[in-house]
Amino acid sequence: MSASPLESVPFSELLRQPAETAERLTRARAVRLRRRDAADLVLMSAERADAEAEVLDLSSRLLAGVASRDPGLLRELLPNALPWVRFLPPADVDAMAAEFVSTTEAAAAIGNTAAVSQLLVEWRHTAEIHADPDLYRALTAQPLEDFGPVPRPADQ
Repeated sequence: MSASPLESVPFSELLRQPAETAERLTRARAVRLRRRDAADLVLMSAERADAEAEVLDLSSRLLAGVASRDPGLLRELLPNALPWVRFLPPADVDAMAAEFVSTTEAAAAIGNTAAVSQLLVEWRHTAEIHADPDLYRALTAQPLEDFGPVPRPADQ
């Protein structure tokens, strides 16, 4: 029987019933611990975390290999995986693809995908700007005048 993706419980359940909460991991890939005043946490077995890290490492290495052999293939597939990529100019799609591969490979090497998530957020915002002509015009227009030197924060 395969485990379901994720169960969600209040953090207080882990505190009140630690064994029962951990037992949920036999039915779920992970348990989301919902907290009121802080970011949620995820509880998973170390074995599963190691397996997921191994898959991420292998996937990033394969992606880097495919991208180095056929850079056009990744560029062609990106809009299917990330539909908002269609708003980016072709040169930006190429830049995003290259940056995505190198960042994913580096992130897998250190076991931390935060940089990949941040990269996707930044490129998605860039696509949003290209998708909105008024916003694009406002952000790319030349300033009307020079606003002068910016004082150092300590000088204020």
